[in-house]
Amino acid sequence: MATIHISEAEAVRDFAGLMARVRLGAEIVIESESRAVAVVRPAVPAGPGRLLSESLRRAKELGSTVTLDGGFARDLEAVVNSHPEPLQDPWG
Repeated sequence: MATIHISEAEAVRDFAGLMARVRLGAEIVIESESRAVAVVRPAVPAGPGRLLSESLRRAKELGSTVTLDGGFARDLEAVVNSHPEPLQDPWG
């Protein structure tokens, strides 16, 4: 992915052009007096999430004592069902 450095003035002058470059995969660093103030990059598509094995490894690294018992699937389903509406994107 190409990284392009531009000034705030350039970003304002041609925002549509800037977005066209982002859609093509470029990362745009907007600068003020040679100091980065913002980075615009393509959004990362939502992936499949974290594998359970990764979550278990991470929990172990953090010293978790949680045990996955026979009711784990039921408990997990209850958690998911308790929040049926989509979560709000804090950035959107």
